[in-house]
Amino acid sequence: MNIDVRKLNRKIDTESNEKKSSADASAFWSFLSRDISFTRTAITDKVKENFYLELSALMEAGVDINNSMVIIINEIKDKKIKKVLEELHANIIAGATLSQAMRKERSFTSYEFFSIQIGEETGRLIDIFKQLSLFFESKVKQRRQVLNAISYPIFILFVSFCAIFFMVNYVVPLFADIFKRFGSDLPTLTKAVLKFSILFKKFAYVILLIVVFSILFYYNQRNKNWYRRMSSAFLIRLPVIGRLLQKIYLTRFAHTMSLLLSSDIPMLQALELTRKMISFYPIETSLQVIEQSVLVGDSLNKSMELHSVFPRKMISMIKVGEEVNQLSLFFDKIALQFSREVDHLSSLLGKLIEPVVIIILGVITGVILIALYLPLFKFGQTLQ
Repeated sequence: MNIDVRKLNRKIDTESNEKKSSADASAFWSFLSRDISFTRTAITDKVKENFYLELSALMEAGVDINNSMVIIINEIKDKKIKKVLEELHANIIAGATLSQAMRKERSFTSYEFFSIQIGEETGRLIDIFKQLSLFFESKVKQRRQVLNAISYPIFILFVSFCAIFFMVNYVVPLFADIFKRFGSDLPTLTKAVLKFSILFKKFAYVILLIVVFSILFYYNQRNKNWYRRMSSAFLIRLPVIGRLLQKIYLTRFAHTMSLLLSSDIPMLQALELTRKMISFYPIETSLQVIEQSVLVGDSLNKSMELHSVFPRKMISMIKVGEEVNQLSLFFDKIALQFSREVDHLSSLLGKLIEPVVIIILGVITGVILIALYLPLFKFGQTLQ
């Protein structure tokens, strides 16, 4: 093996700086649409999963990379995807390696082309393709699980919000006019709802401006360290959501370490490459300190003990892996175990969100209806 790790590090630094403006690990839902760095491209994770799976199958059957690309491109019907792959193939024909060609395309992340470069230089390219296919398969699966968990509650939330908005802006004012004609004193709850309706209509544009300002503020500050630190600290403390977010990135961390260590990358360089490939603030900052500890001779498990983002169970498995000199294997087992926990937490999240949303919106709607009909009951009793 002949890998210039310092050269790899310099290249990763350059790519990280270029893509940092579009990377944000502080928002919980961001992982639903991002690879290692958040870029809008024609090639989705599902396409990448199939792409790497087909490459591994063709090359395992003895087809070279050039002909493999031709076969795959001929099967693609989507024009945008086909264009990206054709440009990739053209660079390969011009003499570039696959990793070099990928580096020129914005559709591929640093995680992909540096993994492939490692595979090219170690002669394990087919294994790397299989690993990348499994990585994106897991990522797609996680995304679908979370989307399935939240899609129904979000639909209910949207419909209920529209109903409440209509009631507050149209139904409540209509009843207010009716109540004024009676001229009698209204129940306290009804007064409160009517007052809220008036204030809502009065400050609707202010609320809209606040929402717009919040979105702009988020996009402007999302890559700042203070924002990433505070938002990740807040999100990771949320019930279920925090654990799910943590497990997702720990799974990626373990998978990346397994891939690099199995390619005979030294521990220190593997930690550095992983830190630059994973954009989750708590793990990034922890790995910076861990690198220094490993550099002075500390074991990986002892260095990780000082950081709460890494669970005790994970550290114990890493300790065993170091003792038996099978760290890559144990990282792979950790990634598999955490992936299963992500499956469980995704399912649990859906079961928790749905009833909570229904109850909250049901209470709000019920309060409004009761407030509107209380005066009618009162007037009816008066007439009797």
